[in-house]
Amino acid sequence: MNRTDRLYALVEELRAVSPRPRSARWLAQRFEVSARTVERDIAALQGAGVPIWAEMGRTGGYVIDRALTLPPVNLTPGEAVAMALALRGLRGTPFAAAAGAALRKLVAVMPAAAVAEAHRLADRVHLIGDGPATPVPAAVADAVAAGRVLRLTYADRAGTGSTRDVEPLGYLGNARHWYLLAWCRLRDGLRCFRTDRIRSVHPLAETVTRELCPADLDIPHERVRPLSLV
Repeated sequence: MNRTDRLYALVEELRAVSPRPRSARWLAQRFEVSARTVERDIAALQGAGVPIWAEMGRTGGYVIDRALTLPPVNLTPGEAVAMALALRGLRGTPFAAAAGAALRKLVAVMPAAAVAEAHRLADRVHLIGDGPATPVPAAVADAVAAGRVLRLTYADRAGTGSTRDVEPLGYLGNARHWYLLAWCRLRDGLRCFRTDRIRSVHPLAETVTRELCPADLDIPHERVRPLSLV
């Protein structure tokens, strides 16, 4: 069994017995490797975001949070390349890093032969351009996700700068630009801040209490499409 297949099998073994633990020695015997190899594999899975932790004691071992892990998901080579191509369109958006991490997790559990075929297929795909040239600052993306108030230094279309405290509520995005939707305390209203005009970002200790109401957007309803997960 190669390492990729073993990582996948480790996760499924821990899922099958969760919430009971499996010791490194037991797993080593199960997969015919050393306990040190198991420990390295578990560390790699933890580094990839798999919710595995160690329980101490005579009957302890490794435990996985079954509720936070997926059942087996195997992509075909074509599906893996299709996802990589689709995720390429997220470059410059607030979710580019998360999308890349998700794809790496899925590829990590693909059989080695399928991964090799996916790489061969990807080598035949060539793209022109790097996508949107207005990346969303990481601090802005973090604040929207965490609901933290931000202090921005922002330049308007004429290049005039201002400093203002804003309550991040969401995003507007198109093929050219991404905009931070936020309640501006300076203007006492909802505003759109083009992310490439944000000069500096400083998170504040306050949390956001407002919610974004689509009716507050001064944009024709038929032009705005909410994101769907289905």
